[in-house]
Amino acid sequence: MSGDDSELQRLQAKRLAEMQKNISSRESTEETRESPEEKIVNPRDVLIKQLGFRGLEVLTNAESQFPNETKMVIDKLYELIKTGEINEILDGGKLLALFRSIGLSVRMDTKINIQQDGKFVSLTDKLSNASNSNDDVE
Repeated sequence: MSGDDSELQRLQAKRLAEMQKNISSRESTEETRESPEEKIVNPRDVLIKQLGFRGLEVLTNAESQFPNETKMVIDKLYELIKTGEINEILDGGKLLALFRSIGLSVRMDTKINIQQDGKFVSLTDKLSNASNSNDDVE
């Protein structure tokens, strides 16, 4: 019987060691899961939450035209937002003025619409229609 008892104790000790190992590995994986979520903050995402009307459009154009410079601007704006120095909504006009003040002439698509017969028509369509009708007259 003492042989069975010693075998049982050995198995219990082995099982206890396995359980402790599982618990410690589970705790370490939980810590590593929580840590990256807190540390990984995308400055661009924080800035996008702070953008207002047409702000994202200006930011996207700036990123496509000046990727390196825009990255630096995003990082600096993120720092200012994080410290609380910028707490207002940045609309497209303010963001465009910021880029132009640092020497980045971000080009924006411009469209002029005029009202004709109760509908909004682009100026290019209006001028092309007017020139076509003048060609027909001559």
